[in-house]
Amino acid sequence: MDADDIRRRALELFSQGYAAQLQGELGQAVDLYTESIACCPTAEAYTFRGWAYSFQGNYEQAIEECLQAIALDPDFGNPYNDIGAYLIEQGKLDEAVGWLQKAARAPRYDSPFFAWFNLGRVYERLWKLDKAEASFARALECNPGYAPARHAWRRLRARWN
Repeated sequence: MDADDIRRRALELFSQGYAAQLQGELGQAVDLYTESIACCPTAEAYTFRGWAYSFQGNYEQAIEECLQAIALDPDFGNPYNDIGAYLIEQGKLDEAVGWLQKAARAPRYDSPFFAWFNLGRVYERLWKLDKAEASFARALECNPGYAPARHAWRRLRARWN
């Protein structure tokens, strides 16, 4: 197999892993992501394998996967946001902030509104309501149709009135 064939095979395995994950077959998804990584390691495969681990409640392994993704591609925003989200789930709010800020600024991140929304969630739970409102507003600037950010922003605005 040449390099292009190897990349195609890795992408095929990644896609199968993603499909398995969407169907709730987390063990199979992890196995397929692992095969994809063995063919051709990518930040995406590590990040999504971490996501599968997070659905199994294994946040420590999920974070390790994201750190591997960042080592491969520090510009890829998803693993930064995911680490922040996993830390939120663990109640480590202060630790989550830096990761979410990095995600929001990442050069290669198609969905920065997730990072801004998650920052808003953290700031709201920390009672930093002005920062929470600003973060929800930034999420809406990135994606005006993102309903969770719109609802959160309106809820905070109602507190001021």
